[in-house]
Amino acid sequence: MSTVGRRGFLAGAAAVAGTGLVAADRAAATAAPERTSASVPFHGRHQAGITAPAQRATALVSFDATAENRRELTDLLRTLTHRARSLTAGGSPDSLGITAPPKDSGTLGTDIPADHLTVTVGVGASLFDDRYGLKSRKPHRLTAMPSFLDDDLDAAWCHGDLSVQFCAASTDTVLHALRDVTRHTRGGMQARWRMDGFVSPPRPSGTPRNHLGFMDGTANPDMGNSREMDRLVWVGAGGGEPGWATGGSYQVVRLIRMLVEFWDRVSLPEQERMFGRARDTGAPLDGRHEKDAPQYAQDPKGDVIPLDSHIRLANPRTSATEDQCILRRSYNYDRGLDSNGNLDMGLMFCCYQQDLARQFETVQKRLAGEPLADYITPFGGGYFFALPGVRDASDWLGRGLLA
Repeated sequence: MSTVGRRGFLAGAAAVAGTGLVAADRAAATAAPERTSASVPFHGRHQAGITAPAQRATALVSFDATAENRRELTDLLRTLTHRARSLTAGGSPDSLGITAPPKDSGTLGTDIPADHLTVTVGVGASLFDDRYGLKSRKPHRLTAMPSFLDDDLDAAWCHGDLSVQFCAASTDTVLHALRDVTRHTRGGMQARWRMDGFVSPPRPSGTPRNHLGFMDGTANPDMGNSREMDRLVWVGAGGGEPGWATGGSYQVVRLIRMLVEFWDRVSLPEQERMFGRARDTGAPLDGRHEKDAPQYAQDPKGDVIPLDSHIRLANPRTSATEDQCILRRSYNYDRGLDSNGNLDMGLMFCCYQQDLARQFETVQKRLAGEPLADYITPFGGGYFFALPGVRDASDWLGRGLLA
């Protein structure tokens, strides 16, 4: 990486600070959400951040591993687990004495709230190169994310050895956790790219909306149905996967810019036909309520819900496509303005599945060339394997992989 001079650094910092102040002014206009001491259980067969209710704020960071060998990589994942376990539980950090740096940044005060924080860790295909002797232990279906038909990928925003996603009820809780983890893992991994996001509250009810004004994630599988999750999301024993991967899941991250200024010039009926849903209620165009199932068999020519609408291509709802459903956990993002003064906002699309080719890639190929593609630009992201959960206090993320 190139070294940035002090003057360049300060200029960049000033620009970022200016953007941050605008965001702060916006935030000050509304009541800040109260942080809570409620915690999401950290231990379990699966990582909690995959099926726990989506939180208001997130930061997803892709890291390059800088550990020099397998022992150091093991130390890295042990440390990452320890910090995640501590942060998600909340509490007061111990003092290290008056001559030592403070153990905590102090940004959340003296008593750190759990605030529903979850920390979800994944590994990318590049971690299984020659550095750590892990080639033979790579998840069977894990590859680098390819470029699809409508993509305009920027290498600086793609891939990575590890993904770490922080989710919490408050933005400052997310940033506190991110700062803590990077502090304690310095030397073991280095940030490659980062995207911050948020989930809007339901307006007026139902599934939260994206920046295009439509509800996002209506047709998700039932996260409370363990049989459904075992069929679609969790990697099970067998199937060609290494034994250590059981209980994990394939994570897809797609950074998708939405050309909102062009979208806002499109008539509402045309927008709705591109999605296949009514914007106000989220209902399919042949229904009345958000959760109504579209009746494609009664509309074979697409007179009501167009054949090339997003919902019809993404989920045709046939017996042959039942096992292609994915679990979406997407967040909106806002990065201010681009260099041309245009609004830079979009979707941090994130989904989990049992099989990348059978599920995400099959759906993505059906969506190629859809009318909505004129208003969105996927520019980054990656494929990762979300590690199995941490069973108890003696366990740590990646133990099965590295032991």
